[in-house]
Amino acid sequence: MQNAPTQSSRLREVAGLFLKLGITAFGGPAAHIAMMHEEVVVRRKWLSDEEFLDLLGATNLIPGPNSTEMAIHLSFLRAGLPGLIVGGASFILPAMLIVGVLAWAYVQFGALPQAELILYGVKPVAVGIIAGALLNLGKKAVKGPLTAVVGALVVVLSFLGLNEIALLLLGGVIVMVAKNITRLRGGSITSFLLPLVGLGAAASAAATFSLQRLFFAFLKIGSVLYGSGYVLLAFLRTDLVINYGWLTNQQLIDAVAIGQITPGPVFTTATFIGYLLGDVPGALLATLGIFLPSFIFVALSNPIIPKIRQSAWVSGLLDGVNVAALGLMVVVTWALGQAALIDPLAVAIAVASFVLLVRYRVNSTWLIVGGALLGLARLLF
Repeated sequence: MQNAPTQSSRLREVAGLFLKLGITAFGGPAAHIAMMHEEVVVRRKWLSDEEFLDLLGATNLIPGPNSTEMAIHLSFLRAGLPGLIVGGASFILPAMLIVGVLAWAYVQFGALPQAELILYGVKPVAVGIIAGALLNLGKKAVKGPLTAVVGALVVVLSFLGLNEIALLLLGGVIVMVAKNITRLRGGSITSFLLPLVGLGAAASAAATFSLQRLFFAFLKIGSVLYGSGYVLLAFLRTDLVINYGWLTNQQLIDAVAIGQITPGPVFTTATFIGYLLGDVPGALLATLGIFLPSFIFVALSNPIIPKIRQSAWVSGLLDGVNVAALGLMVVVTWALGQAALIDPLAVAIAVASFVLLVRYRVNSTWLIVGGALLGLARLLF
């Protein structure tokens, strides 16, 4: 009989696996999770399909990046609390280092004509990719008239300036209450929606930059963000572009483009932005701030998630949060499109990227490479 693996061997297993995935996992959260399934269920048989799906459902109950939290959950189950730290860090580290190098190059060479031409082609591709993600997520998030109305309400209120965290909570509470009250007692959904139309939130004043404020800005985002990593853009734009005035829309979409051409979690966009704002210390603190809540939430929720995820109330809350996140994505896609789609060729690149992604399932990394080559081709003409 084969001896059971020791704790140290389990730690080496999770470190090796998630370091490899952190280097090779291109294509976004769905692709990352598919690769994890192949590795831990099919090849290594660490757990069953049913157990894997339970963990996947668990990631939707807590804020943060789904694929990163999936890596942390799997590492926790395989090697306990030390595994949680080692596996999660191994998945994040390669992307953080790659993005950090690209951020340095962006700061050093981003103003050169050649670099500007590359970004000219990459930015509309990023808009097309986000629009494709918006379409795919919308098919899952909009589950009926109630969620459709809430999503539309969030779009309107976001354009009017309501805080994005308030909108996520608002969407979650509306759907949770409406679904369960109408289910149990019968009632009008409209009665839950109308009193909320007048809610608003004042925008924060522009803030002087500091490393401490940068860390807490990303810590807040990592603590409250539900849904795809693309929803991150709405939070970043609200805090760093609109409220604090630390970034421009152009810089934000450049950060998105960089995040698309690197493997691993999309949330390492924080590394890029942190470097732009605060050099190496800023990159490290922004990365730590945005990922730290995921480690804490997984450690706290893993033992109890299987019991609470069946709750009809929790299910309703998540439906509302997900469709609210979709509404925020609509608003930020509109804003980024205005910054990137500056002429007919840029519009054509965005449309082509969208079609290739949605219709032909072309990997987003190849789309980014193609956009960069088209940008360079302009140099010849």
